[in-house]
Order: sequence, then structure tokens, then C-alpha cells
Amino acid sequence: MKKHIFSCLTLAMVISSATLFAQTKAIAHRGVWKNSHLPQNSIASLKAAHELKLFGSEFDVHLTKDNILVVNHDNDFYGIDIATATYAELLAKKHPNGESIPTLEEYIKAGKKLKGLRLILELKTNKLGVERTLEAATKSVEMVKNLKAEKITDYIAFSFEACQKIHELAPKANIQYLNGDKSPADVNAAGINGLDYHFSVFKKNANWLQEAHQLGMKVNAWTVNTEEEMSNLIGQKIDFITTDEPELLLQVLKK
Repeated sequence: MKKHIFSCLTLAMVISSATLFAQTKAIAHRGVWKNSHLPQNSIASLKAAHELKLFGSEFDVHLTKDNILVVNHDNDFYGIDIATATYAELLAKKHPNGESIPTLEEYIKAGKKLKGLRLILELKTNKLGVERTLEAATKSVEMVKNLKAEKITDYIAFSFEACQKIHELAPKANIQYLNGDKSPADVNAAGINGLDYHFSVFKKNANWLQEAHQLGMKVNAWTVNTEEEMSNLIGQKIDFITTDEPELLLQVLKK
């Protein structure tokens, strides 16, 4: 009888652990900035994501004219075009909180100190062409490796070529394609192990989320900011949700 009770308790613990592991995880879009009033993609917003105990924080990476990788969402930093400017020229402007534009090196070093937080590196498509985009991809992977941050860094990109390049350079890395124009099978065939599509794509292609899971792929949706859409995706057992409203998502996940 005691053995039977022990077996039941063990099974319950295993099921509980599996359920916890399978739960949808929250990712901050450009860090935690909206309700904290911090600059997007700032190191302060990255630290705020850690304070909320989120799974991860997404950030955007560009390559400057003089081949420095920097973190910012838009193609310009307060009016200075990143692709055609040097890093020194970008230092002429600052975020409202006093931070300069972070280099990727600075950002990753800060992230490594935030135990338990994954870094979701979005490689931005360079407006100067595919060659510069692929160069940025190569340099990003090299930076992650040099800083020994492979275990905490995932990659996402709108450029399919960039995703393929990252896979070539880091075949064990988690990589998710963003553009939403390819089926799970097509993405998987290229060696890319995840999808990260706008939530509307999964509404138009209702079977894609399940198909991706059947292929062993991880699935994320962006940028999900309403309780209705969050609940819908959680109900479909999506792996990750990227949001500007991480506080709301955490509340919904607790329900």
C-alpha cells in the first residue's frame, strides 16, 4: 500500500513538473518599458524584465557604418541613421534616462548578470542590403560566442537568409523566423527550429501552431497586448508570447 502511495505521489510530481515546463513563457518586447516609463531597448528596461521574473527579454541589433553592433529598435537613434553613422556619431544622442545607445557587447554583459533571464536577440534587416545583414548576423554570433553567452541567447530575424546564416554558424542555437510568410514545414526544412510570427498569422493559418509543434519546433507570437489574444494563444499551448504588457501577461498566466 505504501509503495502504491509513493508511486502515485511520484507520478503526480512528474505530471506537475511537465505541466510547469510546458506553460507558456513571457517575453518582454524591447524590455519592460511601457509601464515603467523606461526607454525601449535600454539596459534599464532589460533589468526591469529581470525584476519581473520574466522568461526573456527581446532586443534589436543593428550594425553601424564602422561595424559596431548596437541595440535599438528603429533604424535611427533619435534622428541619427544607424546604418550610415559611426558609433562615435551615435554617442551624440542619449536616451531620456541618460543612457547612450548600448553596444551589443554591453547589453549581453549586462544580461549575463541577470540570472534566469534569456536574451532574445533580434537581428534587424540592414537597409543597405543583404550583404550587410549577413555581416551583422556573423558578427552577432561571434559576439555571443566570445562572451560565452550561447546558453542564454536565442536569435530571431525577419530575414530568412539571416536565420539560415545564424544556423550555419551556430547549428545548436534556438532560431525563430519572424516574417510569417513561410509554413512550419518550409522553415523546419531550412534547419530553423522555431517560428515567431505576429499573432494574426496564426489566426489566418489556424493549423500552423499545431503543425510546428508536431515538427518539434518552438512557437512564439508577437506583439500580443490584450488579455483576449493572450488567453487564446495560451489555450493553444503556445511556447512563448512576446508583449509590451508583461505585467498583464503574468496575471493572465496565473489564471
